[in-house]
Parts: sequence; structure tokens; C-alpha cells
Amino acid sequence: MSPYRLPDPALEAILGEDTPEGDATTFALGIGDAPGVLEYRARGPMTLCGSEEAARMGQLRDLIIAGPVAAGGSVLDAGQLILRLEGRAADLHAVWKTSQTLMEYLSGIASATAAIVAAARRGNPVTSVACTRKNFPGTKAAAIKAILCGGATPHRLSLSETLLVFAEHRAFLDESPAASLARLRNAWPERRIVVEVGDEAEAALWLDAGADVLQLEKLPVAAVARIAAIAARMPRPPLIAAAGGVNAGNAEDFARAGAGVLVTSSPYFAPPRDVAVTLRPAP
Repeated sequence: MSPYRLPDPALEAILGEDTPEGDATTFALGIGDAPGVLEYRARGPMTLCGSEEAARMGQLRDLIIAGPVAAGGSVLDAGQLILRLEGRAADLHAVWKTSQTLMEYLSGIASATAAIVAAARRGNPVTSVACTRKNFPGTKAAAIKAILCGGATPHRLSLSETLLVFAEHRAFLDESPAASLARLRNAWPERRIVVEVGDEAEAALWLDAGADVLQLEKLPVAAVARIAAIAARMPRPPLIAAAGGVNAGNAEDFARAGAGVLVTSSPYFAPPRDVAVTLRPAP
């Protein structure tokens, strides 16, 4: 099931980028009123994302959705039909490339996410994958939908909604870890406090201080395993998150080492998945 659909104003803005003053070629050829059919199919295996947006783009240009639409999050085989649109050639051409490209990029993110999630679950069935806010600026809503379709969750949607203490924050502090945690809990008592550390010594300090979540930045698997073992023996074990360089090739190892969540940006840089398009006159 798709988590949500991008709103119409966003889709209109995307479509408008490609047709600010219409489609010159279709207009000049005089074929705009000819009836046609536009089909989208998976060219190879993929976890799909963006199909609802492609269908809605068609509706916004007075096209008819002919048949079912494959839902975002669906796992497709090569050749599987995603969507069929029918209508005027001018409207089909106005929607074609933009909707195809959106699905290709979002399905690339979703497919890469799904691969990391699958690897993590092989290491530990209850380990989760969270994707950072390091998406290309201006694409957050689409990028978050794609990682949700792939089975991950957002690590943090914005600076406004989480407490995540970096070394760059601590550079401005002159107090003990326990004092920092106490001030944060007093100021935002309903929020869990995440602290990112870069080595085992820092991890020990913040474990002792009582961080709710310890985020281990670029630590090797063996170090994650040692820290996770120490945390597991504590009366109130913190959640251990492995971050930095997490991908489908090492997610299983980090999960098996004891990380309860894997924090990654890598799906946002995944190559697009090809969507094959056929645009033809109506029979």
C-alpha cells in the first residue's frame, strides 16, 4: 500500500516545468486531438514508487486511467504493467516524460531501500532501517515516500522534530554528558535523546550518562558489536543505531552485531529503475 500521494499543486508544478507554453512539436504537427494510449511497464525487477502520482498527472490533463494502477511499494517483475492512460495525444505527450522520469527516480530509491531492509532482516528480523534527511533539497516529500515504499522509515524529517546531539553541538558546551542530557530532558521531556558518537570512548561516556539512543557514526562492525553487548547489560538498554556508510552490502553484518536501527543516506543516490513506455494511437 502506498503511504501517501503528492498533492496536486506539487504535481502541477512538476508538469509545468516541462510544458510552460505547451508542447511545440505536437502543436506544430497538428496531432494534438488524435486519440492515443500511453502504457508504462517495469523494464526490470523493481520496488515501485510514483505510480499514483503518474496516474494523477494524467487526470490533471484530462486523461482517463484505463484499468488498475500498480500501487507504490509493489514488487514488480520485468514487463509488468504499471499504468495505462488514454486520451488526446497532446495531453499524453504533456504527461509522458515527466511521469515516467518521476517513477524511475522514485523506484530507484525504493528498490535500493528494499535491498537494505532485506539485508538487515537477514541479520536480525527486528532491526529497522531509517533514512536520513540527506535527500536532494526540494524533493523531501517524494524522497520520503520512496523510502517508505521500500520498507524504511525517516530517521528525522527535520531539525524541528527530534533531539539529536552531534559533536558539532557538543563543541559549544562546557558541561558533563549527564548535565547536557538533564537539560534536554527538562526542556523537551517527551522526546527521546539521540547522541551521535565517533569512537568507543565517546560511546562509553554517553552510555553511562543515559542517552536514549546511541548513534555510532562510521564505526566498524566489531566496535558496534562490543558497544551493543555493553548496552544490552544495562538496566535500561539504549537503542543502538549504526550510521555512516550503511548499505545493502554490510547491513546484514551491522544488524547481526546488535544495531537495532541502521541509519543510511545511500538510497537517495541509487540509480533510477527503468520504466518502459509505449505511446501509440488508440485502436
